[in-house]
Amino acid sequence: MGFWRRLLIFGWVSLRGGGGAGVPRGGSRVLVCRRQLSGADNETLKQRRMQIMSRGLPKQKPIEGVKQVIVVASGKGGVGKSTTAVNLALALAANDSSKAVGLLDVDVYGPSIPKMMNLKGSPELSQSNLMRPLLNYGIACMSMGFLVEETAPVVWRGLMVMSAIEKLLRQVDWGQLNYLVVDMPPGTGDVQLSVTQNIPISGAVIVSTPQDIALMDARKGAEMFRKVHVPILGLVQNMSVFQCPKCKHRTHIFGADGARRLARTLDLDVLGDIPLHLNIRETSDTGQPIVFSQPESDEAKAYLRIAAEVVKRLPPPLE
Repeated sequence: MGFWRRLLIFGWVSLRGGGGAGVPRGGSRVLVCRRQLSGADNETLKQRRMQIMSRGLPKQKPIEGVKQVIVVASGKGGVGKSTTAVNLALALAANDSSKAVGLLDVDVYGPSIPKMMNLKGSPELSQSNLMRPLLNYGIACMSMGFLVEETAPVVWRGLMVMSAIEKLLRQVDWGQLNYLVVDMPPGTGDVQLSVTQNIPISGAVIVSTPQDIALMDARKGAEMFRKVHVPILGLVQNMSVFQCPKCKHRTHIFGADGARRLARTLDLDVLGDIPLHLNIRETSDTGQPIVFSQPESDEAKAYLRIAAEVVKRLPPPLE
């Protein structure tokens, strides 16, 4: 066992131990050291610990041909993350027709992009043996749903999932893209860490409903991106209000302005509100996303405004 590994496993535990209790290793010098560490020494030790823990992590490498990567994430499933990712990609292209946009679905266990984008079939291979994305509505799309049967469950352990993510990130011929929107799975686990550690990400969009339970997990998602140094572009408050199509009465089914309160707590911006509307659900289920099929609707315009806010907050693209 090497010196640094011993320090990490044993020495750091002793240094973090409380107030001199316990039996010191190798005499009393370890415990005395904790009390006598200056601020500068503490910072140096912290930096060394971070260097040790970062060993073996993959180095971030840009996706060839992609200028900016935008991840759409949520702490909890069922809050409309995939619907937001699809319509955000379409809205980015609609706001500026000169920009090429791609959509990557890394939700291995529950891919939604094929159905929402009305795409079926297997990707063709390029001469470089890379998968070519499937194209619809002007958006280049790649998903695990193109590689397995629609009704077949993906029953994989973690290592197989990580291998699949690596292939989706590195073995796709995207051509030249201005924006690649990545639909992340819910949660803060292996897939999220693998994506953030492998590729440089321009920014993250957090999707949540105003409900307290969803906001608890949305906060965890935001904190995760901060820990891995991914800029958070803002929050999208989905299903913000329901308006009765007959009497036009507005009801806040999941609560009012919960995402706005969370944004203030985290010192983030709210990029926009998306209502709970039948048209959004129906167009998603039929593979005709609302930004494409009903571009003049109020719901589509809400996505277009969110896309404009996202672009405002993006850092300069990779050259």
